[in-house]
Amino acid sequence: MGSPVSAVIANLCMENFEEQAITTSSYEPRIWKRYVDDTFTILDRENVDDFSQHLNNQQPSIHFTMETEKDNKLAFLDTAVLREPDGCLSTSVYRKPTHTDQYLA
Repeated sequence: MGSPVSAVIANLCMENFEEQAITTSSYEPRIWKRYVDDTFTILDRENVDDFSQHLNNQQPSIHFTMETEKDNKLAFLDTAVLREPDGCLSTSVYRKPTHTDQYLA
């Protein structure tokens, strides 16, 4: 069990990391939103691999993995994010394929 301020310190460190990584990148994301250790990012497809590599080259102890949209959908924090034909984003509740709607009472 860690210190009660561990999460705050980790958050501040990640905020500093993000600012440094984004400002030194050749590709600025259109959207960059983070919750704890999950990040939702939108950038041009042709820049995804280079941007991912740039992030992972910043700090050896921090490693980013990536999921890309499939059929214009991406799961993020129990939310299904859908890219509409006009480019707008819509959301709905995301359920894993193994979800059974069964709960303990």
